Amino acid sequence: MGKMSYWIKAIRLRTLPLSLATIALGSMLAASYDFHKWTLTIGAVLTTIFLQVLSNLANDYGDTQNGADHYKRKGPERMVQAGRISMKEMYTAIVLFMLVSFLSGTWLCLEAFSWNTTRFWVFFAMLLLCIYAAIKYTAGKNPYGYKALGDISVFIFFGLFGVAASFYLHSSILFWEVLLPAMSVGFLCMGVLNLNNMRDIPSDTEAGKVTIPILLGLKKAKIYHSLLIGLSLIVGILFVLLKENIVIFDFLFLLISPVLIGHLIHIWKIEIHIEFDPLLKKLAITTLLFCLLFGAGQIL
Repeated sequence: MGKMSYWIKAIRLRTLPLSLATIALGSMLAASYDFHKWTLTIGAVLTTIFLQVLSNLANDYGDTQNGADHYKRKGPERMVQAGRISMKEMYTAIVLFMLVSFLSGTWLCLEAFSWNTTRFWVFFAMLLLCIYAAIKYTAGKNPYGYKALGDISVFIFFGLFGVAASFYLHSSILFWEVLLPAMSVGFLCMGVLNLNNMRDIPSDTEAGKVTIPILLGLKKAKIYHSLLIGLSLIVGILFVLLKENIVIFDFLFLLISPVLIGHLIHIWKIEIHIEFDPLLKKLAITTLLFCLLFGAGQIL
């Protein structure tokens, strides 16, 4: 395999649907309220992809640096740990994606707001926070992903920031009810992370990495997972029920509920940790479909 194929693996394309899902829903909700600009959607998509790639590269680097990626680890091969990409090369790539994330995000803030407004500086600070969080999840000293804080981080950055902040970019106003679909997506994204962490219980335990499944144990982690999936649907339904004029299309996202129920049935049958791995991509794509159906239902 050529070097380029190793970089494509390090980028982890299968994680990108989650990033796209949050921006898609935030933008579609903005359109449903008659706020939408294509330039902002494109800018948000690019910035989010850059941040996601940055996070993935930093994760590959950081998990090797801190011992979570080792030869006993199950799941997809990590490029630095496997020797496919050197630590120096990965570090250079991380710096590069820090730069493109910063430039893309700064342009997005300028496109949405004037640079001398409070809103610009709030979003600029959020951009810097996103870059910092993407790196510090597993890289550097005392990464917060090793202290069972990954779930709340995913909820904030993929849910609240991804949906509600992208909505605000278009509207310059935030209706509190938009936080409900943002939370709904946040719970699904936490579910994807929980699958990853349930898969990695043996290797994370050996490396001293603390995650929610390690704290709870596998059985309770499955209960936690079931709650996340259930809450995503409940909060979505609550958003619809609070609307003044409800139409059948508002419930379009419930078409995905049989898939989520089937997913939970599968989860409870798994006893071998590596068997969680194929479900990661499936839940990520399901989350994307959930967001598209949710957004389309509001526009219709």
